[in-house]
Amino acid sequence: MEQRKYKIVNGHIITPYRIIRNGTLITEGGRILAVSDHDVEMPDATIIDAGGQYVSPGFVDLHVHGGGGHDFMDGTVEAFLAVANKHREFGTTSIVPTTLSSDKASLLKAIEVYEAAHKHNTAGARFAGLHLEGPYVAMNQRGAQDPKYIRNPDAAEYMEVLASSNVVTRWSAAPELPGALPFGRYLRSKGILAAAAHTDAIYEEMLEAYENGYTHITHMYSAMSGVTRRNAFRYAGVIEAAYLIDEMTVEIIADGVHLPAPLLKLVYKIKGPGKTALITDAMRAAGMGPGESILGGLDNGIPVIVEDGVAKLPDRSSFAGSVATADQLVRTMVDLAEVPLVEAVRMATATPAAIAGIAGRKGALVEGKDADIIFFDEQIRVSKVFIEGETGI
Repeated sequence: MEQRKYKIVNGHIITPYRIIRNGTLITEGGRILAVSDHDVEMPDATIIDAGGQYVSPGFVDLHVHGGGGHDFMDGTVEAFLAVANKHREFGTTSIVPTTLSSDKASLLKAIEVYEAAHKHNTAGARFAGLHLEGPYVAMNQRGAQDPKYIRNPDAAEYMEVLASSNVVTRWSAAPELPGALPFGRYLRSKGILAAAAHTDAIYEEMLEAYENGYTHITHMYSAMSGVTRRNAFRYAGVIEAAYLIDEMTVEIIADGVHLPAPLLKLVYKIKGPGKTALITDAMRAAGMGPGESILGGLDNGIPVIVEDGVAKLPDRSSFAGSVATADQLVRTMVDLAEVPLVEAVRMATATPAAIAGIAGRKGALVEGKDADIIFFDEQIRVSKVFIEGETGI
């Protein structure tokens, strides 16, 4: 099979640490062959003119539920592929499909459908493992998770689920629940990222959780404890633990709604771009506009209202997932949080790739990595997307 070779010129190449003005990038056979600050002679390559735009790694989204009118909990290959295609339009080239709290049968079905969809996903954002969010979460921090499915970690159940396949790469749970620490250790033993989510833990519990495998914080500030009082004494919560445990990684829904500018700035200031990933946490209404929608599967999901740039429960008591796309996350960090473009892009590319364990292939424009490349302008409007060196969709 012929290995196509492309030479991208007249673009500003974004690396994790700098911008190479008017650089040259060569790809061949779906991989990056060279990145240079000067012209590279490559007479057999097809020239692609970036037109003075930024040339960036494709975005890596660690936490996505849906988009384009589809949700991963719909349980069909068609839904998986449609979500991947929709997010590709906005520059996402690697995506981690995410479930909601559900019964065991639904979790097993999600794994089965992921495996089938993965084989057919030749056009959309590539799947980078399956993320199970719940059902082992704290009831009073459930947010939009359906309470009828919430339960404590069950060793027989999670061992059966994980024995069925190796596609699960991340599982989010509340580490203070009975059985959660052995669960964290089990995930770690399997090379699966254990993340603290929908949790009421205090700092001391989080410290123990970190020692038992929970090294990541799911959607920082959303559905988690901060400083609380118990019998008049103050206790630090998950938020403070995330800041105090230096090696703990975090993710934030940087849609400009879930977290206001001061909190975006605080996370950036304390955790920095190397420990902070930008996520959409997008549900099916992402890229669809305001109106009524459903969070979760079409058969058993819960109604939500999309307004003010976010999905809400019908009584408007809680957010119910975002409708963001990855380009919006970077735009928000630059415009609202006043973060330098290079570091905002790093938080949407190299950092999440490292957290997901795919940094060997994804997340940076470096020789030898996959040619997942996007072009965007000063407003972070994406105009071209290459996945593994190809632009077709």
